[in-house]
Amino acid sequence: MRGIHSNIGDIRRKVFAAVAKMAYDGNYSKLRELPFDILPGEDATYRDSIFVERAIVSERVRLACGLPLRHLDDYAPTDAGIEESAIAEKYYTPPLVNIIKFACNACPEKRVVVTDMCQGCLAHPCAEVCPRDAISFQHGRSHIDPDKCIKCGKCMDACDYNAIIRQERPCARVCGMNAIGSDDHGRAQIDYDKCVSCGMCMANCPFGAIADKSQILQVCTSIRRGDKLIAIVAPAFVGQFGPELTAARLPAAMRALGFASVKEVAIGADLCTIDEANDFLEKVPGEMPFMETSCCPAWSMMVKKLFPELKHTISMALTPMVLTARMVKRKHPGHKICFIGPCAAKKLEAMRRSIRSDVDFVLTYEELAGMFDAKNVDFSALEEDARFGRGTAAGRGFAVSGGVAGAVEALLKKEHPDRDFGIVSAQGLSECRKMMALAKAGKYNGYLLEGMGCPGGCVGGAGTLTAYNKAAAAVTKYRNEADKKLADETEYADYLDLLLELDDID
Repeated sequence: MRGIHSNIGDIRRKVFAAVAKMAYDGNYSKLRELPFDILPGEDATYRDSIFVERAIVSERVRLACGLPLRHLDDYAPTDAGIEESAIAEKYYTPPLVNIIKFACNACPEKRVVVTDMCQGCLAHPCAEVCPRDAISFQHGRSHIDPDKCIKCGKCMDACDYNAIIRQERPCARVCGMNAIGSDDHGRAQIDYDKCVSCGMCMANCPFGAIADKSQILQVCTSIRRGDKLIAIVAPAFVGQFGPELTAARLPAAMRALGFASVKEVAIGADLCTIDEANDFLEKVPGEMPFMETSCCPAWSMMVKKLFPELKHTISMALTPMVLTARMVKRKHPGHKICFIGPCAAKKLEAMRRSIRSDVDFVLTYEELAGMFDAKNVDFSALEEDARFGRGTAAGRGFAVSGGVAGAVEALLKKEHPDRDFGIVSAQGLSECRKMMALAKAGKYNGYLLEGMGCPGGCVGGAGTLTAYNKAAAAVTKYRNEADKKLADETEYADYLDLLLELDDID
């Protein structure tokens, strides 16, 4: 639903803005009032009751503060635990992605349904092709016996009127890990042993019942406290905040929020490209039959969960986020690093103990938009800084599907023009699973495999604001504007060996 204006997006943004403003002001006692500020008056707008609406917003406010959901049968005020959370050193605590139960519509998991379009035709091909004799005719139209139906879809394909459809819970449909089932009340439930925190369920729930935790409270608290924060921003930012916030205006926009400066994560993507190219040349096919890129944490976690015997084939290259953070911290000791990007799973990556010293905070573009609202930042009035943007075209291209593998391939071909390098990419975890199944069967020996957990790549992440096709077009334009094209042309290449010496990731 990204790119389509919705009430869900409005509420989420109002919540982030309200929490950010509260944190900037340092008045945490106001937390209980926020649901009433966000949803004033007595009349419900979105649901049957204003009380239910405010209860849901209360849970959203808690998650935005990094607090856990409250159990329905336990009493706890909205601000319970705020003292422990309103500190600059608080990390994300699992679970990251949460279902607000009383916001869930208890959608059916999966069923085949006859709609009003049924004409009750004489041919009744739906019944003829049904392998379980589940279709009968009642009151002049087809009727499906749910106890007999195996949801094969043959009746749908046979109906000339397209009168039969398959209904599936939206959050479960987009979950490439099959991690969403139902609780005893028919409401969605996440199996966290399967979940990789890609956030696709959150981005596609039409009832806004799924939300992830945020560090927006901690970021604003750190800024108010006087800490020096440097924002490192993933290249998918272009086009996310409208045409007024150009790359040249981004530094001024971030300073308006209280950040000391901002750097482009594309420079880390360049270093990641160089490292993965070296990794591929050294290990494929001698040590491993193929290699997978490492930058998408949801994809890497999927491989480890579903194909554990192949986890050694994931590149050991550090992600662009970590490489950029390490370089910036080395150049600016004493500063804190806030990664800002499109990805919910990056929050999960930053929770790893080996990365916490590199990345202090992770925010999404959606959360950053809330901070801009809290500070009433007028993008059109900002000064431009032509010096921002040191990444190459290759590094900026990491934001779109095929960009990572394409950057590595271009570098490999430059160094070895007479050698053929096979690459294949997949977007969305369902397609990634298919790609890995083929790789396991030996179909991609000698290949570099790029997996992206979201549609279109990073531009389709759960924390984005723009439809991924439009975002991809904006990134492509931004990539083409880069003065340097290949990753090894980066001015930061000499930093790579130094940064890798710090690597203690398992």
